[in-house]
Amino acid sequence: MGVFLFKKTMLKFTERGIYCPIADVYIDPWEPVEKAIVTHGHSDHARWGMERYLCHPHTAPILRLRLGADVTIQVLDYGERLTINGVHISLHPAGHIIGSAQVRVEYKGEVWVVSGDYKLTDDGLSVPYEPVRCHHFVTESTFGLPVYQFPDPRVVFQDINTWWKHNASEGVNSVLLGYALGKSQTILKHLDTTIGSVFLHGAVANVNGALNEIGYEFPGERITTDTDRKAIVGAIIVAPPSALGSPWLKKLTPYRIALCSGWMQLRGARRRRGVDRGFVLSDHCDWRQLNDAIAATGAHTIYVTHGYEGPFARWLREEKGLQAKEVHLQGSETGEEDL
Repeated sequence: MGVFLFKKTMLKFTERGIYCPIADVYIDPWEPVEKAIVTHGHSDHARWGMERYLCHPHTAPILRLRLGADVTIQVLDYGERLTINGVHISLHPAGHIIGSAQVRVEYKGEVWVVSGDYKLTDDGLSVPYEPVRCHHFVTESTFGLPVYQFPDPRVVFQDINTWWKHNASEGVNSVLLGYALGKSQTILKHLDTTIGSVFLHGAVANVNGALNEIGYEFPGERITTDTDRKAIVGAIIVAPPSALGSPWLKKLTPYRIALCSGWMQLRGARRRRGVDRGFVLSDHCDWRQLNDAIAATGAHTIYVTHGYEGPFARWLREEKGLQAKEVHLQGSETGEEDL
């Protein structure tokens, strides 16, 4: 891919990741480096093989779960400052999932912010997004088209509980798909457990177990080979999208299955995924949130990554008068954890 060298830049977009040469640190690198600052625990941002990791304290147990118990981790709380060779580094809430952070980098008065993944709506679980003033802002664009206008999450959670209650009244199990880290915990936070029992796919239970270590508690019982299938009747089962079509899922019949995803905004997405119901629920910004967040930073230069880089950067240049540059980072293609 080569190195993108922008004039008077403090951060560089390299083949290994976003690099600050003055401090000799990378942000969300995708190849092994000595020092990595990780914005959050999703697999496209937190990769194996770094000598040292820096992250928010609530991301640390997720890194140990996914990368190994012996990884070397330094934690930095929101607003706390670390200085390396004159570069001031701090983490700020991104609102994406538990422990997600924006990375603020300052050197001699010049400020960059790498947002990672973020959302402006408060999910009632993650520390809400905090706008950070800067000169340069690196933003994702997963849903960077005007068609993506997400509904109020509170209405979506009401719809989920209504759907579950209806299924339970007919003796049908409800299978709700959302990625194991982030989406599943948000769903569990807002379930009406008076409707019935809650069961979990093993991947979700593993993440919950790691987060339990730092004080989070979520409802639900792991489904194992010993689980009495009669106890599941009318229950809701939270599982990752990878469970769709699996032998594990087929053992839970009769069921109706739904997917929680921002992609459910598009007509036909539910049919293509092969599910009975789609709930428009995302841990990313929609079109309006992206525009509001960028305006709040006051940044004059925007680097657009992870998604609709070209269309969104063009919009920012032509309609907002900003210096917007599209940067296609290696490994930034949308994956399961961007649903």
